[in-house]
Amino acid sequence: MTQQPFSRPGAIDLSGLGKPAPQPGAPARPTDVPGGAASSYSVQVDEQSFQGLLEQSMTAPVLLVFYSRTRMPESGQLADDLATVVGEHEGRFLLGRVDIDAAPQIAQAMQIPSIPLVVAVVDGRPMPLLQDPLPIEELRTALTQVGQQLTAQGITGRHQPRSGAAPATEGEEEVVDPRYAPAQDALAAGDIDTAVAEYQKLVDANPADVEAAGGLAIAQVMQRTQGVDLAQARAAAADAPDDVDAQTMVADLDMLGGHVEDAFTRLVNLVARTADPERSRARDHLLGLFAAVGNDDPRVLAGRRNLASALF
Repeated sequence: MTQQPFSRPGAIDLSGLGKPAPQPGAPARPTDVPGGAASSYSVQVDEQSFQGLLEQSMTAPVLLVFYSRTRMPESGQLADDLATVVGEHEGRFLLGRVDIDAAPQIAQAMQIPSIPLVVAVVDGRPMPLLQDPLPIEELRTALTQVGQQLTAQGITGRHQPRSGAAPATEGEEEVVDPRYAPAQDALAAGDIDTAVAEYQKLVDANPADVEAAGGLAIAQVMQRTQGVDLAQARAAAADAPDDVDAQTMVADLDMLGGHVEDAFTRLVNLVARTADPERSRARDHLLGLFAAVGNDDPRVLAGRRNLASALF
């Protein structure tokens, strides 16, 4: 099972769009980069696909480039060069190309002051990066620095390619990485604290190790619920529906009991009805549960969509 690391909080107001999100599982269409080569990590964005693209920033950073080839040809070249550079990062970023002439509603909703403009979106939070055309080598340097900063913050998720992905070979035997053996052996022996410590070592050594991050999230759920009485926890949550500690504890217990959707729904609803800082705590806890289950799980995909709706 592919695991995903923890993400960070954030939100953006999309009320100006009023357009439906794409159907689950329907990726935005790939674009072409100069020379006709397909870019696996670049998509052309319109009003229908924009919300879905922002939701994907819950998994890994999304870059938005706003341009117009007719008004400013240099901005179109920047979009092309970004598609090339983003492709070199192999999923560290997903680029959304927004032609403001073809999709003016997006530019209005994002309140774009001028073009070109490059914005990074992490868990829905927009952060302006560039407002001037740059040579491609300077773009490479800039994105490398952004990637390093994100990794230092523990944001290490990756996007799946939008085209050219190699299918898994049927019957191919899974290779178990021996690095995970100490943590897995500790879990098998019921030594949860040691398992957490072993997984934490792996994550500290390589924050981009998504398998270790997922294993750590699972072990932490088990650690938090050691010795907890289920009936008492549920009673406490019923008495205090907006208490983050009470609600997250029941969500953890639901996870261990196999009630994954119930755990996700409980915390999505908590996010929807609370305000910061409680809202941020609930959201971060839910993202940790997503990591424990694995980003490819359909329940997590649905949970991320529901969380995005609660945030936006």
